[in-house]
Amino acid sequence: MSGSGTFSVARVDDALCVHLTGVWSLDRGLPPPAALERALEGAASARRVVFDTAGLGTWDSSLVTFVAQLVERCMRLGVGIERRGLPPGLLRLLALAEAVPEKAGARAHPVRASIAVRIGTATIAAWQEAVGWLAFLGGATLALGRFLIGRARYRRVDLAIELQDAGARALPIVTLISFLVGMIMAFVGAVQLQQFGASIYVANMVAIAMAREMGAMMTAIIMAGRTGSAYAAQLGTMNVSQEIDALTTMGIPAMDFLVLPRMLALSLMLPLLAVYADFVGIVGGAVVATGMLDVSLVQYWEQTKSALTVTDFTTGVGKSAVFGILVAVAGCLQGLRSGRSAAAVGASATAAVVSAIVLVIVADGLFAVVFNILGI
Repeated sequence: MSGSGTFSVARVDDALCVHLTGVWSLDRGLPPPAALERALEGAASARRVVFDTAGLGTWDSSLVTFVAQLVERCMRLGVGIERRGLPPGLLRLLALAEAVPEKAGARAHPVRASIAVRIGTATIAAWQEAVGWLAFLGGATLALGRFLIGRARYRRVDLAIELQDAGARALPIVTLISFLVGMIMAFVGAVQLQQFGASIYVANMVAIAMAREMGAMMTAIIMAGRTGSAYAAQLGTMNVSQEIDALTTMGIPAMDFLVLPRMLALSLMLPLLAVYADFVGIVGGAVVATGMLDVSLVQYWEQTKSALTVTDFTTGVGKSAVFGILVAVAGCLQGLRSGRSAAAVGASATAAVVSAIVLVIVADGLFAVVFNILGI
């Protein structure tokens, strides 16, 4: 019988002899329990069980587990065990395993809660999450108010570093994604508009979509994955090393010193990145239009200028500023709430990205409804 090693059972007078041979390793797994049960079918008529390890090679804890299972089954059958044939190291490990018996009821059996309990638990968790968000938003608003009247306690060099990180250093990824998004929209639009002989309107579609929606939203999603997660990881690591507790002990509010520079940097840089993404996306659309369609670069540019209005740009820029605040708040909140372990920091970074993207999508939907009502 194969497993991490091999074993066989033979009857010798009034005893059952268990022959252990080969290499026993966890990498190869244990023999199935059914094989062990079949091998011990004749154990009830035997007086004792002995071991033969003459052919045993190297072994690890898999052999300890197997022998422990064998001992347990023999004890239930009332058959004696002679362990003299086992290696000394295995005997010591078995003695350690049997020194402290398992406490009765130690293994908890999960009980499936009723639907009412699960709904109540989810409702309480959602309420606590909403209260936490509102409390954090209130603290961030007060910190912003102190900044406006010049009483916020932060370092200007920190704000400058965050501006650089959320601005210039994000240009490469924003450029790549925006260019590809513009190309994809132009390609999809070209396939459809060619059927009606309206290929020139690809420029209108790409320009309006980038200026009103895609530029701001895609930039916000990029910054959520790039910068929002970084905020959560940075503050979570500071929480693990108790740096935030040290700031609180010194009377320096973490909301001013840590959250405010990040929130200001992202809310100021995201509109600029969104405008940049608009132009890059339009360039990507121009590449597809001039390469696939019978549209010259001059025609594309003139059509783009005629399609875009100041309102299109201002709506996109205004939304991007709100998106920047949401991404920064989500990242900082998850970082400050992080537990004091490496796994907790990783979980907070993941939660920051997920919550920021959800907030951005929900906010964009609300903006669309409001703009439609206002006729913008």
